Amino acid sequence: MSNFIKAEDNPLKNTIIKKARSSHIEIVDRDICLNKCEDKPCTFYCPSRVFSWEGEKIVVDYGRCVECGACPWGCPYENISWNFPPGGFGVKYFYKLND
Repeated sequence: MSNFIKAEDNPLKNTIIKKARSSHIEIVDRDICLNKCEDKPCTFYCPSRVFSWEGEKIVVDYGRCVECGACPWGCPYENISWNFPPGGFGVKYFYKLND
């Protein structure tokens, strides 16, 4: 058998992900996204698909962020602010052991 068989169980089922109180990503001016940006590159260069569009509104799913720092580099209008997460700890994964 191969090691590459997909397991039936979700590998994150015992993982608790704690979110920060505030996000380290911010859209500086949402009007720029709506009125100037034609190609919406943030929706495809982000490896975690943090950015998406619902009708005429940009949606930022902060919980999907893996903190790679690509956000500000891919925006042609420098309209995405990215800072190191609060506390400087970055993404933390906590594992909950089964009792």
